[in-house]
Amino acid sequence: MRLVGDDTFAAFGLPGAPGTDEFWAAASTPASIPDGDGWVTLFLRRGSDAASIAFESWSDPVGLRRWGDTDCWYAEVRMPARLRVTYQFLAGDAAYADPLNPVGAGGDRSIAATPDAPAQPHWPVVGADVALPLPRTRIRWTSERLGGRRTVRVHPVGGGGPVVLLLDGDDWLYLHPAMTAFDSAVASGDMPPVTLVFLPAKDRKAEFGCRPELWEAVRDELLPLVAESGVPADRDRLVVAGQSLGGLSALYAALEFPDLVSRVACQSGSFWWTPDAMDLADPLGGPVGGAVAARLRTLGPGLSGLRVAFDVGEHETRMLPHCELTETLTEQAGATVRVARSASGHDRAGWRHALLRDVAWALDHNG
Repeated sequence: MRLVGDDTFAAFGLPGAPGTDEFWAAASTPASIPDGDGWVTLFLRRGSDAASIAFESWSDPVGLRRWGDTDCWYAEVRMPARLRVTYQFLAGDAAYADPLNPVGAGGDRSIAATPDAPAQPHWPVVGADVALPLPRTRIRWTSERLGGRRTVRVHPVGGGGPVVLLLDGDDWLYLHPAMTAFDSAVASGDMPPVTLVFLPAKDRKAEFGCRPELWEAVRDELLPLVAESGVPADRDRLVVAGQSLGGLSALYAALEFPDLVSRVACQSGSFWWTPDAMDLADPLGGPVGGAVAARLRTLGPGLSGLRVAFDVGEHETRMLPHCELTETLTEQAGATVRVARSASGHDRAGWRHALLRDVAWALDHNG
């Protein structure tokens, strides 16, 4: 049991007793201190009502404890080495970002990182209350094959170049500043000029589940609209970048539409997927590698023209066997493969650096 005093959270760099003006004036969290082979991270919230912390895909919610009868609520959370994680506070029916954390991810989320988590060059620190810039070019796409209407935004980076199709495009527009990050990467020479196409999903489970209609629509409907937009774009060097179900769909497209997709940046691909997996109590408990691994076993060495960069969070324990088998089978089928692991769970905050690095590699830039 802690004792109230001026050094209550001094180990985390916070002076004064919790709840005092001195304490809140200096408060900036999350803050971490070493603990064995990991870290203890302090989270603070100022208020009068009980709340908890919800972490994305890494941990069950953690309740905040109140310090006496003050307005200080806190949690000391044990974290493993090398972790970057998205989180938010939950209070009643409300979910919101951490006001004491300058690193936001959209309007209601924040990002915490242990001190040993690798840096993410080119990704700016953006508060949760900051509206991210949007590309000026937008395409109104009414798809006959997919149904419905969606807005696709297009951004030429460094004057434009090969098309980089970002699946789950709205996440990269509104939660994470991909446009700014790609601009920085190209300006610094870490990536050649590219043309970003932000493709939003209307129904992820239906569209990304190894569905040919999506890629027929991209080939026959969307890419011609991009060509008509007036933005410089080389559609013959298309890179598809996807995460989770989007990563599954990106590799599926390379296997089934090789004339369209020959470069893939895949983070945490959902390679547990089979046509009936979503209906199971444990979707990840089926055959290792799922439908994509089964397809890869039928191909022989026929993927010599394909470049695939695979990445998965090192804390995604149950995803790793599915991803590892798919990586191995893709390379055995003749593709040029790059494999890496991010300091994260199943979380876009951890995929951000891999996205830039792997798109550059897929375009054969600097190796």
